[in-house]
Amino acid sequence: MDREFLIDLFADFGPVTIRKMFSGYGISADGVNFALSLRAGLFFRADETTIPDFEAEGSKPFQYSTRAKTVVVNSYWELPARLFDDSQELAQWARAALTAAQRAKVKKRPKAKKAARKKPVAKKRAAKKTARKAGRRSS
Repeated sequence: MDREFLIDLFADFGPVTIRKMFSGYGISADGVNFALSLRAGLFFRADETTIPDFEAEGSKPFQYSTRAKTVVVNSYWELPARLFDDSQELAQWARAALTAAQRAKVKKRPKAKKAARKKPVAKKRAAKKTARKAGRRSS
């Protein structure tokens, strides 16, 4: 799928940002990535709320093979083929995928606290660096 096709495909959904990613494109709205367009197909973000809809359509999660194993990415599911011909329903699925991506983003926020705790370490390093520089100047 090329960039122009994707822009047309999401026309009923609204404006999307399409960026090169892996072997295809990452598709986002409001700064949140909610879809992937890869050689293997178009995949929407899913979670416990939306996965049953994908399963009911016979869709499967995104997967790829490494030398050692096949990796299943349960957070992205293949868009049912019938939706390529129904832009209004595709827009509904895209909104659900965006909502799932936003829920996942909210769940990840506690990790930011760990990063905040690491900041004092950086301050200690800066203080040590300053102390070393001051020691060199006085010598």
